[in-house]
Amino acid sequence: MEQLIIFLVLLTLGFTTGTIAEKRHYRSIKEREQQFLKRPVISFGKRVTMKKPVRDVRLVRGSAVISVDYFKMFLAGLRNIFGGRVKSYESLVDRARREAMLRMQAEAGDADIIFNVRMETSRIGQSAGRRKQGLGSVEALVYGTAVFLRK
Repeated sequence: MEQLIIFLVLLTLGFTTGTIAEKRHYRSIKEREQQFLKRPVISFGKRVTMKKPVRDVRLVRGSAVISVDYFKMFLAGLRNIFGGRVKSYESLVDRARREAMLRMQAEAGDADIIFNVRMETSRIGQSAGRRKQGLGSVEALVYGTAVFLRK
């Protein structure tokens, strides 16, 4: 009986703290995304003619690693048994990608446009010996070419 109580307490604690942290992170992401609304970020490599001369070009990148909380691991474990969408991990991947994009845009500084943007997502797993215990964290890497035009 004690083990069940401990399990339920940990599950409730994981749910509560994870939900609070996720909501706080989403609020932060939405606020910072507003800062970059006017700067174009283009993911294709087609040739574009600039109306102003180019002052500088440089590679910019952003990376974010987001960890899974205990409650999401529990829900994902249930989904592995019964099948279906793992919604608890979808928000994890979404947050990692959006955070990485914001970090790339922040690194670009006052660039006028960012071309040829690419995004990669990878799983950072937890393992004990040979047995995999599941997803530990998700990393998102976003990179592109920042173009600075002469004023």
